[in-house]
Amino acid sequence: MAEVVAGLLSWVVPALVVFGVAAIAVAVIAWAIRAARRSPRARDEADALRAKAGVALVRLDDAVDELDLEVGLSGALYGGGSPASLRRARLTAQHVRDDSFEEYRAISEPDAAPVEIRRVAARIERRSTEALATISAARAEHADWVRANVSAAAQVAAARERLAALRATMGDPAALVAELSSKFAEDEWSDASQAARAAIDHAAEAERLLAAAAQTANDPTRTALTDLAAAERALRRAEAEARTLEEAHRLVTQAAQAVPGEIAGARTALRQAAITREQLDPADSARLGAELRVIDAELTETEIDATRRPTRTVDRIARLRDRLDLALGDARTAQQRIRGARTALPGTLAAARNALSHAESSVAHTRASADARSRLASAQRELASARQLPDPVEALDAARRAMRDAEDAQALANYDRLGGR
Repeated sequence: MAEVVAGLLSWVVPALVVFGVAAIAVAVIAWAIRAARRSPRARDEADALRAKAGVALVRLDDAVDELDLEVGLSGALYGGGSPASLRRARLTAQHVRDDSFEEYRAISEPDAAPVEIRRVAARIERRSTEALATISAARAEHADWVRANVSAAAQVAAARERLAALRATMGDPAALVAELSSKFAEDEWSDASQAARAAIDHAAEAERLLAAAAQTANDPTRTALTDLAAAERALRRAEAEARTLEEAHRLVTQAAQAVPGEIAGARTALRQAAITREQLDPADSARLGAELRVIDAELTETEIDATRRPTRTVDRIARLRDRLDLALGDARTAQQRIRGARTALPGTLAAARNALSHAESSVAHTRASADARSRLASAQRELASARQLPDPVEALDAARRAMRDAEDAQALANYDRLGGR
């Protein structure tokens, strides 16, 4: 019996040693591979691929904007309906762009693993390149049709109709600015003033270029395409600036109407917070009391110039309500949270819309990076979600996320404008 046991041990012990060493070696190799994948070098390589994917995504975003313009223009030439090939290409490209911006945002987070960054970045670049090829093919097909079937004179006439419609819609931009300047501080209407001047200048440039294109169209030895393309871009910029002017005017006037209610709502929230404070233990009560006094002082300071600076007032109150919510933490009941969210939501939505408007303007006037554009897309998505969510608490959270994303987008676009990329 002893001999049998000894024989088994002489076989088992070496086997255990071999398997144990092999298991340790496998574990060490796995650890080394994982460490290599998360090493600074792996991170740098992944970031380089992410940046490359971002460049492709920016090209796609710009191409989608150009395609939107071409679809609109073709509608005038086709009597109201753009070609099916252009519409299909636009829908495909928009879908790819929107999905890719979400993926790009995900791999831009600090905790994204390098292996995931590489995988997603490769997919973004591949899908963006394919979408760009689809756009190029559709635009080439459309250009061939236009050259064969539409005269330069017809294109000039269609563009002039759009310019006339724009001027009729735009009215007198100076009158809108004058209305704002008579009631509000300069920092409230400076963006509107800048947009008004730009809209007028771009419309005048479009008119000049269309006149040159019309003259060239009558000369068979020359082409009007160069002037036509430049005129269309000037017209598009005029339309964008006109929308910015209208949005700025609307935001200021609506903020002015909302200021009294926002101040009253903030005061009510402070009173309710003071009642909640009485139910807390001494330490928490003291902490909350100190924060309430600071918020009350800032609200009082904000009220001083509220009528002259309505958008700034609404923005500050939205931030003070956010700060108040953080100070209260879990001290409120569910019903109190819902009631507070319901009263804070309108002002926060207005502040988010204002922040988004500034971010959109910054991105539009800058060769913005994919990081800025992805933040902007996220802000737009969060604001749309905030407007649709039935739960006021969830809607308020989404509106606050939209504000933060819009501010990040504007900061990144300004960084890009200053040559930081």
